[in-house]
Amino acid sequence: MIRITALFQILGLFLLALAGILLIPLIYSLLIGSESKPFLFSIAASAIAGSGLYFGSRRPIKNLSQREGILLVVAIWIASGLFGCLPFYLSPHFHSFTDAFFEAMSGFTTTGATVLADVEVLDPPLQLWRCSTHWFGGMGIVLLGIAILPLVGMGGMPLYRAEFSGAKSEKLKPRITETALALWRIYFSLTLLEYLALRLAGMGPFDAVCHTLSTMGTGGFSTRTASIAAFNNPAVEAVIIVFMLLAGINFVMHYRLWVERKPRSFFSDIEIRFYLVLVASASALIFITLLLCRTHAPAAALRDSLFQASSIMTTTGFVTANFEVWHSFPQLILLALMFIGGCTGSTAGGMKSSRILMLLKVVGRECKQMVERKGIFSIRLGSTVFPEHTIRSLLNLLCLAFVVNSAACLLLALTGVDALTSIAAVIASMFNIGPGFGGVGPVEHYGHLPYLAKWILGVCMLAGRLEFYAVFVILTPAFWRS
Repeated sequence: MIRITALFQILGLFLLALAGILLIPLIYSLLIGSESKPFLFSIAASAIAGSGLYFGSRRPIKNLSQREGILLVVAIWIASGLFGCLPFYLSPHFHSFTDAFFEAMSGFTTTGATVLADVEVLDPPLQLWRCSTHWFGGMGIVLLGIAILPLVGMGGMPLYRAEFSGAKSEKLKPRITETALALWRIYFSLTLLEYLALRLAGMGPFDAVCHTLSTMGTGGFSTRTASIAAFNNPAVEAVIIVFMLLAGINFVMHYRLWVERKPRSFFSDIEIRFYLVLVASASALIFITLLLCRTHAPAAALRDSLFQASSIMTTTGFVTANFEVWHSFPQLILLALMFIGGCTGSTAGGMKSSRILMLLKVVGRECKQMVERKGIFSIRLGSTVFPEHTIRSLLNLLCLAFVVNSAACLLLALTGVDALTSIAAVIASMFNIGPGFGGVGPVEHYGHLPYLAKWILGVCMLAGRLEFYAVFVILTPAFWRS
């Protein structure tokens, strides 16, 4: 039986933490003399709701079950969107609660899709909060809370498993809290390094902070409507490319490299090599196509191809060029990268490189078995041999993603959105990318979509961020049976 009151107490604790996080843009608004009321009201609402849930619920006696962990993870992400959108809703720049919620959910799920036609109209504190949602959502609000759960006598493993339900979750430390803190230390260190690199590249302090937060969360929110193209700075683009690629790599492998000092383990990882080869190959193909089309000078073609391939592969969504006017061949390459995404255990979205690599090996095995019917072939990635139930889980996940994608496209079409925009918006939202094609292209926005379409895409963002199963399993009758 699911103990709802126990979940309420932990959810209340997260809302209190959210109120604490909102103090950052509030303090900044007071320092620069900007409008602070949206943050004051948001902090008050989060703190009151959090206190009511925390102090009004009974303290749980036992640790969370797996079902309770899944339900709590989904509840935390929804609550983050509902309360995290309040600063947007209370500002004059968002016309409805739907728009504000869409922006917040896009931020926390690191999608980077925006309803704003003009980003520069936002006050700096609101810009800071907007980009901060990427940073906190990138590593996972839940992963942050794993370190807090022992304070209320709860183990964090059910949440760890629910947060990474479809990925390869690996404990670095004997205690799960130590694992969470180890990952956050690496995350913070890389964030600080990128900020310093952007400052050295010539970016201003405030822009450097916001773009660092967005890059490390692989989100894509920018302080400029034209995104990174507005700076027209090759050094800035180079720094962001490097850190987008780093953020798209499994943070367990970062731990192996930076903390355990095992570079061989890092560079020999088959997923990292596959991921980097895909980025390099896609960049090369786009570069050659742009040169053959004679639309770019060699230097510009190199910059745009490398940046956009890295941005889409890591599902960050920053833009330096309007790739919608490119030849259809590089557009299809970018579309393929949207599906693939970064590495497991990274802040990137997509289906993840290891799954695509495993799927290719499954196809290869089927071809071998057609030739050698009595042969027994295993699926191996590096030194890891995957059991058959893992292969079935992969195929089931791909099937579920296809079904959800198709259903969402049809629902969007029913709201009156054209076919190309429906498909592109669903893909860009479900795989947490942001810019797509058609009416949601790299120089467009999502503000013109119907309200119902925005709620559908909000569900797609959450489903993609939580690897599908965690969202849809709670809709099954079996989940609620005792």
